[in-house]
Parts: sequence; structure tokens; C-alpha cells
Amino acid sequence: MTEYGSFPGARPRRLRTTPAMRRMVAETRLHPADLILPAFVREGIGEPVEIGSMPGVVQHTRDTLKKAAVEALEAGVSGIMLFGVPDDAKKDALGTAGTDPDGILQVALRDVRAEVGDDLIVMSDLCLDEFTDHGHCGVLDAEGRVDNDATLERYAEMAQVQADAGAHVVGPSGMMDGQVGVIRDALDTIGKEDVSILAYTAKYSSAFYGPFREAVGSSLTGDRKTYQQDPANVRESLRELALDLEEGADMVMVKPAGPYLDILAKVAESVDVPVAAYQISGEYAMIEAAAQRGWIERDRAILETLLGIKRAGANMILTYWATEVARGL
Repeated sequence: MTEYGSFPGARPRRLRTTPAMRRMVAETRLHPADLILPAFVREGIGEPVEIGSMPGVVQHTRDTLKKAAVEALEAGVSGIMLFGVPDDAKKDALGTAGTDPDGILQVALRDVRAEVGDDLIVMSDLCLDEFTDHGHCGVLDAEGRVDNDATLERYAEMAQVQADAGAHVVGPSGMMDGQVGVIRDALDTIGKEDVSILAYTAKYSSAFYGPFREAVGSSLTGDRKTYQQDPANVRESLRELALDLEEGADMVMVKPAGPYLDILAKVAESVDVPVAAYQISGEYAMIEAAAQRGWIERDRAILETLLGIKRAGANMILTYWATEVARGL
């Protein structure tokens, strides 16, 4: 007689025999509502501009951005995260285009909110890097270093203009110490208590951001290692997490997603707020490039990576494939 639980009585393959069986016993499921679409809107263009390193992704015009938002809504996507790309001539050391009520990001927020109302969650990247002539996420001091506390003053102003423009959620991504608390106070001061904060809690200094810098027309020289997190560290992420929650974060994020699934899992196990993960530009570009060369099956690879992110604990996934995947689901 065979001991219970051992071969040949135990045959796990019985639960893999057919697509219907595998679907029935699946432990993790993707749903369109899990997905958020990041989108770029560029000032002063009449037609969408293809992003060479991100096949299928464009810098939108105001009109095509509104169309993309409607398509995401119709596909069942939960939200859209907006990034503004100003004219180069409007970039300066303080990133003032980012706090101009008539700057491209604020205009786009008003456009999209008018188009979708409350049916799609309209999110806004809250960072200065797209708007500074030096490309850093904050104000520089006399020695060329990012001045944390001076930057917080700019973030507070940025949060207020984004909220006034219609953002349901602001996403501070600059990794400045104290940013969540300062932004929460700034929003509450102007009566925007209902605007949520999606904190970029663990944002690592990653080689996978390269295509994104093309997407936003970044002016960066050098790197962001003095404020983005060191890829070697785990405990540091949990410290950042505790601080963001203490300061009032409504949701937290790990970025990038794929190379940091261990961090995502630890964060998800530690909190009782929604957890997001951002499948970033380099992750997108690798799959698209390999698929174009016939090296991998594109659609299967996309779903497998997203399923892995969900399995690791993400409640929400920012991905450039959001609308496409949602339609397929």
C-alpha cells in the first residue's frame, strides 16, 4: 500500500490536464481592473510621435490622449497615469512648467478628466524631472546636488495645481525624504482631502529606465543614485514603506516590477493598503524587441510577466500594455 500523499497516488498533473481544468484551479487571476495605463502627452505636436525604443507607445497629442483614455476606460482598465512632455524652451532649473496651471500636464489632466469624469481614475506623475533643464527630480543647490527640502516646496505647489486640474491621484516619484507628508499637507490645505497619494515607496535606481527618458525627452546628464534606491538593498525599502505610511500614503508602489518581485512580495505582506507595481519602459522594450526578432512568443510573455507581478502581491499594475491586455482578458 502506498503512503498517503506519495507517488503513485499523488499525481499533481491531474489538475493540469485541460485548459478548463487549469483555469478552474488557477490560484492567481488577472483582471482588467488590475491595470493602469501610463501615458505621455507632448506639448506642441499635431500628430502622435512614436517612441523608438518603445514600439507601439507614443507621445500623445491632447486629442489622441483623450482617445487613449476613453479606449482604456472601455477596455475596463482602472486608471491612467499621465506624464507631461513640455517644449524644451520651457524647461528651466526649477521646473516651473510643472507648476504652471497652463502647463502641458495640467492642461492634459483637465482634458482627460472632462472626457472620462470619475469613470476612470486620473492619475498624475508628481515629479520635476520632465520639466527641469538639468533633468533631475528636484531643485539643485549651488554645488549641483539635489536639495531635498527646497524640492519639497516645489512638490507641494505641484500637488496643488495637479489637484486643481482634476487629478484623482497624485504619484510623487522623486524619492525625496518627507515628500508624502508635505504633499498631504499641501492638498489638505486647499480642501483637496479626497485626492489620494500613490507613493513611489521603493523606486530603485535602475538601468531599465532608459526608454522612459526618450519618452519624456529627458535632459538628464549623470544619474539619480543619490536619491533613488540602491538595487542592493531590501531593508531600506521597508524603512521607506514605514515612513510613507506614517506620512499618509493611501497606496504604495514598487518600481521597477520584474527585477524586484522579492521587494514587492515583502511590501505586500507588510501592509494593509493597496500595493502597486510599475512594469517600466525597459521591461516593455525587452519583450517587444525579443518578440520582433522571433525569439519569444510576445503575447504569452506579456501575460506571464503580468501574472508574476500579480502573484507577487500587486493589487495594481502600471503597464504600457494595459489597454491591449484588458481587451484580451
